[in-house]
Amino acid sequence: MPEKFFKLARLGRRVRASAAHFLFSAVLAAICAALVYLLWYPAPLGSMSGVSDLVVLMLGVDVVLGPLVTLVVFNTRKPRAELVRDLGLVVLVQFGALGYGMWTVFAGRPVHGVFEYDRIRVLHANEIPEEFMNRVPPGMDALPLTGPTLLALRPFKDNSEQTSAIFAALGGVQMSAHPDLWMDYGKAKPEILKAAKPVAALMAAQPAFAAPLEQALADGHRTVDNTVYLPLASRAGFGAALLDATTAQPVAFLPFDSF
Repeated sequence: MPEKFFKLARLGRRVRASAAHFLFSAVLAAICAALVYLLWYPAPLGSMSGVSDLVVLMLGVDVVLGPLVTLVVFNTRKPRAELVRDLGLVVLVQFGALGYGMWTVFAGRPVHGVFEYDRIRVLHANEIPEEFMNRVPPGMDALPLTGPTLLALRPFKDNSEQTSAIFAALGGVQMSAHPDLWMDYGKAKPEILKAAKPVAALMAAQPAFAAPLEQALADGHRTVDNTVYLPLASRAGFGAALLDATTAQPVAFLPFDSF
């Protein structure tokens, strides 16, 4: 009877240690998720950038496996130094895996939404070639840490520059990844509004998207008369960028193909 009692007591301590580890892991995962989805990948860029599955897998493994390993290794019958060593290794491996995953997500974060002549392209940090970094215009931050900013591409100087950019895009380096083409988004307002299309035309062309479009307009207290759109392109999908018909500033991003 006493032996059974002690076994149950030890099991109880294991469960409490695992539960404490789970709570700590859940809080840490919530902080990481907030960084990803509120700062680096604001909606709908998480799904459009293809990062959501990675984040769910990474945080799910972190929250589940760490506490499970603690449940296995935690044993008060071990010498204190051995127990501390084992738990320290568990936490070290967990932090290492989480840190690597978060660094991967951070390194591929969206850094700019770039008006690319007939669309807005989501440009990611790891899409800008390292050798292009010395071409960033003065006053512009190529890799902002606090979420994506808006930029536009200036008109090409000549046909040669345009041809070079087109061939580079065919080779995998998007036009928006050329910092020497960047300009302030606001200065491109006439070109943006000229390229933008009426929201009503999108509703007519794709009736299946009429309901979410109407909901987005209602949420922003907008109408089809004061809102236009441009296709939104990202490496993992397409969407629609709703813009103010006067200022060209984005008012909503929707995760469906508007091309």
